[in-house]
Amino acid sequence: MQNGTPAKSFLWKDAILLILCFVVFGAVKSATQSTMDPSLDHDFAAEAASGGVFEVKLGHLALQKGNSNAVKSFGERMITDHTKTSDDLRQIAGEESIQLPEDMPKKEQALYDHLSKLQGVQFDRAYVQSMVKDHKKDVSAFEKETSSGSDPRLRDFANRTLPTLKDHLREAKEIEHAVSAFNM
Repeated sequence: MQNGTPAKSFLWKDAILLILCFVVFGAVKSATQSTMDPSLDHDFAAEAASGGVFEVKLGHLALQKGNSNAVKSFGERMITDHTKTSDDLRQIAGEESIQLPEDMPKKEQALYDHLSKLQGVQFDRAYVQSMVKDHKKDVSAFEKETSSGSDPRLRDFANRTLPTLKDHLREAKEIEHAVSAFNM
């Protein structure tokens, strides 16, 4: 029996090693599939498109209701930059048969409705606060797409757009600081 014991022990070790290999391979395969999931790229594109609509509409609102020239100028920049970005994204989506939303999500629509009721300094403060918050979210989403997106064209789009979004965030923070300090 002693001769049989080492063989059984050896088989158990092999079986355990084989099971561990399958578990590790399965985890790696699962992680790879989750980062290569085209639906995640489509979700990114849809969010970027609706975010662009939101930025443009709020930009028009800033031109109408803004109290400071900095807010009005920033609103104008949002219209220009996000219209161009949206056009680029729509071209990619059209060529890749990705369905993009035409309107803002309900949450953004509610913020738009709220901001449209404000005037002067109140509008300026609320607008730039929303721009800071929104651009932080945008920068994070675009960074994620550049690092883990599976669609090369959307990843390239995110890479090309990211510096502009970071600049928007920087400028929005500066305006937020100026509006808060000036109007207190």
